[in-house]
Amino acid sequence: MTSLETPLVPVAPVEAPPAKRPPRVWKFVGTSLWGLFAFAAMFVGQLTVVAYYLLVKDAPLDASLLTTTLANGTTISMSVIMGLPAVCLALWLATWWARMPFADYLALRGASWKHFVLGSVCLIVLVTGWDLLARAIGRDSSPGFMLDVLKSARADGALWLLVIAFCVAAPVTEEFFVRGFLYRGWSESFLRPWGAIVLSSAVWTAMHMQYDWFFFGEIFSIGLLLGWLRYRSHSIWLTIFVHGLNNSAATVQSFWLATYP
Repeated sequence: MTSLETPLVPVAPVEAPPAKRPPRVWKFVGTSLWGLFAFAAMFVGQLTVVAYYLLVKDAPLDASLLTTTLANGTTISMSVIMGLPAVCLALWLATWWARMPFADYLALRGASWKHFVLGSVCLIVLVTGWDLLARAIGRDSSPGFMLDVLKSARADGALWLLVIAFCVAAPVTEEFFVRGFLYRGWSESFLRPWGAIVLSSAVWTAMHMQYDWFFFGEIFSIGLLLGWLRYRSHSIWLTIFVHGLNNSAATVQSFWLATYP
């Protein structure tokens, strides 16, 4: 009697799905290159506003028109505001490429009320010290650039736009870029947190080329404070708040000086 045997069919091994690449943080070189890209995006966004105002003016394009447009409070306010979406898009691309959520990469998380109080008190002490130093050496405590821009915006009826630009858009844009993206990558490189605080503060200071050496010193010191708060709280919303508080105080001071010289 012949038995029928079922032939053995080889079973193909089940292939594991390809492993997803883990998220990463851009280190020194990557952060620097993406930072240049984000800065270029901000510049293009701001330049677009300037080009628009130049085109709508019914006047021949010359050096005088360019200077007047660049010094106009409305133009400056709109260019600052337009820099925000440009920077956000560039940073989103960088974080997407790093396979990390935008909010996590830039530390968009809350901070305790104690940190907000600490940041506010430290800022008041620091700015008061610089104001006292300015008076001691016979300097204006408010930069002339701010006064000129405020007067121009008020003449155009766009003071509200300047307040939004300087007190909201500029702090969000600059903190996303400097204390959010640059600090995050540089702090996890060979610079470590303290080196990242110093370098990001220097970059932030260089972004304010409209001021002179005295205000460079003040801006750099405020940058160190903001970097320390970022390191201490792990929150970018805290530095945005303190940055906005500083800009609001500077705007009020400039408005007072422009109204009661």
